[in-house]
Amino acid sequence: MNVQSRPALGFFRRLRRPARTNLPLLPLALLVILALPPLLGSQTREKSLSLRRVETRGPLLPEEQRAISVFEEARPSVVYITTLVYRRDFFTFNVFEIPQGTGSGFIWDEAGRIVTNFHVIYEAQDVQVTLSDQSVWKAKVVGRAPDKDLAVLRIDAPRDKLRPIRIGTSANLEVGQSVYAIGNPFGLDQTLTTGIISAVGREIESMTRRPIQGVIQTDAAINPGNSGGPLLDSAGLCIGVNTAIYSPSGAYAGVGFAVPIDTVNRIISQLIAYGKVIQPGLGIQTVEDSVARRVGIDEGVLVLDVDRRGAAAAAGMMPTRYDAAGNVVLGDIIVSIDGQAVKTSDDLYRILERYNVGDEVPVEVIRAGRGRTLKIRLQEE
Repeated sequence: MNVQSRPALGFFRRLRRPARTNLPLLPLALLVILALPPLLGSQTREKSLSLRRVETRGPLLPEEQRAISVFEEARPSVVYITTLVYRRDFFTFNVFEIPQGTGSGFIWDEAGRIVTNFHVIYEAQDVQVTLSDQSVWKAKVVGRAPDKDLAVLRIDAPRDKLRPIRIGTSANLEVGQSVYAIGNPFGLDQTLTTGIISAVGREIESMTRRPIQGVIQTDAAINPGNSGGPLLDSAGLCIGVNTAIYSPSGAYAGVGFAVPIDTVNRIISQLIAYGKVIQPGLGIQTVEDSVARRVGIDEGVLVLDVDRRGAAAAAGMMPTRYDAAGNVVLGDIIVSIDGQAVKTSDDLYRILERYNVGDEVPVEVIRAGRGRTLKIRLQEE
């Protein structure tokens, strides 16, 4: 037993010896650790001294100063629009709101009316408007004009928060003049883009497939979320409402469109007064142009149906119908209104927009191969 215990005792003694020899190294390690922060600090200070010298610049260019001025003046008038829909939780059956989309708009008057695009609020169950001071307000829809892609909202905000945008005219715009678009592309609020008027008098198609005429084309970047925001001239006056882009990918490709402000002014006044647009019409339903071409009608608009109590019926216009033998008899083909040629449905709508409800216009039609003229007093549609 004694023989076995001695080696074990020697083993433990050997384990303790290194511990005693390492003790003098601890003060040295502590000194090294304490010395590191000053050394690192000196290196940091040396790096901060290597910053490049900042050079002063001269005054901003006139065009830069103009862009800044236009933005600062119009910015309080531009709003951020969020559309919401209601959804019910599958398990709890609780109803909650979720965002559906975003867009832009601008303050029209001190009564809290907001102008935007119809497609921005389309199918929304609730609408929120965020002002430039980031205050959020529930909005009510005052009126919609799908054919012109315009809509009016209203918020109950105090007047000191409402700065109506300044309105110009689109009647004398020139290709090449500077324009500025303010909006909320991709949810990035209060974004300014600049460009020029690329063309005027363009025509685009609304969600209802009716033409919007006199549209402004611009190369100012208009992206998803810019819709409904103002297009401004160099004087800071609103000359249009940004409404669409032409792009294979759906993102900015250098071609954007805005509804001209003269059209906007006329439509918005009706939406505020009546909640809808009062449009002159004939009281008829027409055949799609592509279908009419397939039945041999190269030019003109084929009448499909006539409202029995409408203006066209009172003037004697004939619809497409069946004869006693069950054969299809084509209705009247409208070829001109008040001397203006009607070759397509777009021509028909474009011409009618120039008149008011109650105006009497001569309508030339072809019936069974013979031309005749009907005098029709335009009705409200």
